[in-house]
Amino acid sequence: MSGSQEVMSGEHGGPVTLVTGGASGIGAATVRRLVAAGHRVAVTGRDQGRLDGFAAELGAGEALLPIAADTTDFAAVQGAVDTTVKVFGRLDHVVANAGFSTHDNLADGDPEEWREMLLVNVLGPALLVKAALPELMANGGRIILVGSTAGIKNTPGNMYSVSKTALTSLAENTRVLVTGAGVGVTLIAPGRVDTPFWSSHPQGAAPTGPVMTAENVADAITWALGQPAGVDVNTVVVRPIGQVH
Repeated sequence: MSGSQEVMSGEHGGPVTLVTGGASGIGAATVRRLVAAGHRVAVTGRDQGRLDGFAAELGAGEALLPIAADTTDFAAVQGAVDTTVKVFGRLDHVVANAGFSTHDNLADGDPEEWREMLLVNVLGPALLVKAALPELMANGGRIILVGSTAGIKNTPGNMYSVSKTALTSLAENTRVLVTGAGVGVTLIAPGRVDTPFWSSHPQGAAPTGPVMTAENVADAITWALGQPAGVDVNTVVVRPIGQVH
């Protein structure tokens, strides 16, 4: 996949896209791809210093806007949307990428950690949709929700799988809500990806077996955003060859 399709342009430059959880992993790779494709990008995370460091490393100048925001706090999410519109003049797309896994199951997991994971993985994307919807409807934009194959095929007792199954449902619920308003919705469901996502895994790294890179998933996101007006790609499942589930 590539982002070779012509993308929508704003009045004062390229399209404007907001990416949550964009300072590392899939989010950071997506930001790099989008900036290279001519987007102006707002990127959020909880640590302003880390965001500023990423922005400096990327060297995108005024095309990249780092905003500290907690994706589970609606006021913070609305503030990020409002700041993006204030700085760039519009908002065309959002990419709900922020998420994490507790890497446990119903038998041995910590319920308090599940609570935070469900807030980040499910509530966070819903808040982003709500906050961004007026701008997206005005501009005929697109919503990308980064899910997982864990939300397509359940893993026994795994609460991360539960959260991503809920996100899969959120994507379809959102699509039927906004498609009449000209807004596209795409669920990108990657399989195993070698990113810092695995740093909290008991093994400290991705399990052995086939893996993709963050850039592979970023290519899928950029491709979905680059579809022609009137075309809505709803679900993209991307696995490394050799991953069975």
